[in-house]
Amino acid sequence: MLAARTGAVGSKISEESTKLRKQSVLSVGSKDKSPKRAPENATDNQLSTSDLSQLRARRLALLRELEMNWYLKIWDLSSEHTVAHTTGMPHRNLGKSGLRVSCLGLGTWVTFGGQISDEVAERLMTIAYESGVNLFDTAEVYAAGKAEVILGSIIKRKGWRRSSLVITTKLYWGGKAETERGLSRKHIIEEIVRAMTHVINQGMAMYWGTSRWSAMEIMEAYSVARQFNMIPPVCEQAEYHLFQREKVEVQLPELYHKIGVGAMTWSPLACGIISGKYGNGVPESSRASLKCYQWLKEKIISEEGRKQQTKLKDLTPIAERLGCTLPQLAVAWCLRNEGVSSVLLGCSNPEQLIENLGAIQVLPKMTSHVVNEIDSILRNKPYSKKDYRS
Repeated sequence: MLAARTGAVGSKISEESTKLRKQSVLSVGSKDKSPKRAPENATDNQLSTSDLSQLRARRLALLRELEMNWYLKIWDLSSEHTVAHTTGMPHRNLGKSGLRVSCLGLGTWVTFGGQISDEVAERLMTIAYESGVNLFDTAEVYAAGKAEVILGSIIKRKGWRRSSLVITTKLYWGGKAETERGLSRKHIIEEIVRAMTHVINQGMAMYWGTSRWSAMEIMEAYSVARQFNMIPPVCEQAEYHLFQREKVEVQLPELYHKIGVGAMTWSPLACGIISGKYGNGVPESSRASLKCYQWLKEKIISEEGRKQQTKLKDLTPIAERLGCTLPQLAVAWCLRNEGVSSVLLGCSNPEQLIENLGAIQVLPKMTSHVVNEIDSILRNKPYSKKDYRS
């Protein structure tokens, strides 16, 4: 379960460009650049569900535009003062919600409270923040709760405005007792939706989403929310990288276009497999060398793991031609998917984070020709019978 906490209305809003703001009422993957117009004489009762959704989206986009113009005028600023302009970090809507998140976020799994020291964690957050990242992801189970504590302590120590950040956390594995884990009293979807609606109504979070849920479960949660006038999820956290594509490329697009659920993806380098560090075995300082990650080591040295390393070597010339590293190519490949709102990075040192953030510069080079060239090497593009963007 994912809960997103952000600032209040009136905080500085980051936009990619005026053009993107004008198009923000459109679906991310829509081919039609002009939103459908509702009949002039139609009332809300006469409009179809899709028309109502588009109307609400247009109203929300207009409100966001007015908020930003108001803020810039009050403080005598121009669009050049926005985070997106000064750092070059693009921001996208989280699904079809009004929440704007940096297209790259920083995750804390394994690293915070575990693989790295608190000092390194602070250095990583500082680099990310100064690079325009406003999304930081954690969970109550990461390092038995230490990751959340470290994250909060760094934000307090740095004195960053809370309204400038989006913090996401996840619930489920909390404690050892039966009453300390799970998502609700009965662990059923209706109870989960009620619980998250209560959390938001109490001001403890602004949005909620899911993590590693099936498309059917997400759709059921949405249906329950609509039936009982509660708050539906706005995103799904899913694993997505060169070797894991089915869910994000086939299942989630349908949810996005039908109910507005966006994708916040994690592990763009497949737990380091795509970084290139495992080309000649498992280094002692790597994640796969940790005792609790024996499963990752077995995956790397397996026959399938060796095939993946061969494919990565074949992708290297493409990265060199684009003037980037293999990890940068992999992250940019994830971002080229218009249905992905944000990609969460997991880094154990500043150099790795700086390298991965450089994927932003590679994104404009991800042409259809380059993507097709990558697909011809991977040979794992999932097949979808429907084109939800048509």
